Parts: sequence; C-alpha cells; structure tokens
Amino acid sequence: MMELLKLNIVTPQGSIFSGDVKSVTLPGAEGEFGVLPGHADLLSLLNAGAIEFEKSNGKTELVAVNWGQVKVDAVSVDVLADGAIAIGGDSESEVAMAIANARTLLEEATDNNVAISSVVSRIESAAKNSL
Repeated sequence: MMELLKLNIVTPQGSIFSGDVKSVTLPGAEGEFGVLPGHADLLSLLNAGAIEFEKSNGKTELVAVNWGQVKVDAVSVDVLADGAIAIGGDSESEVAMAIANARTLLEEATDNNVAISSVVSRIESAAKNSL
C-alpha cells in the first residue's frame, strides 16, 4: 500500500484543502522544501509563495499563500496561513480569476517583484497543464 500524508491548509477564513497527498513542496522561510511520508518532525515559517502537492490520484495542485507556519510530522503536514488561494477551476475564466487573486495576495505580502513573478509564472504554467 502506498504511504500518504494528511495535508491540511487552513486560513482564518476556513479550510482551503484537507486530504491525502503523496508529497508536498512548501515555500519555507529558509527556502523551498519538500515533504514525503516519514519526514522528520519540524516547524517552519512560510514565505509568500506556492504550496504544491501531489494528490493520491497523481494530480498536482497548487495553493498560493502570503505567509504562515507549517508543522510537519511523519504522517501529516498542517499549514496555517494568513491568506491562501487555491489555484484551479473548471473553466479558463475560473482559473484566470484564481491566478489574479493569487497575484494580488502575493503582491500584498511582499515587494519582491522577482519572487512574485516567479511564483505567478509557476502557477500559470501548472494551471494551463491542469485544463
């Protein structure tokens, strides 16, 4: 049986995602890092960026976050973010709206235009591949 992690992404407004995933990549304060089942326990601050995760069905999804914290253990990843936007939708217009909202969220979180452009480019690329 394939090992999975339980991923929870929560903001003060509510849950953004809760489910089983194969892997998670997070925008840590010290740099991007990946988490697989069996990972050592850790706590980290999160910078503005994208959380990328592979769901149990193999589909990759992204959530843009402005900042937050993450708690990792061997079986779960719990993200508490100040603000988060799930990138996705059933139509190009829904995806475009999510990308625009993510760009706004990131611009409000940081004045590092290179970082914003990099994350938005990654989000746009992933969104195009998901349609």
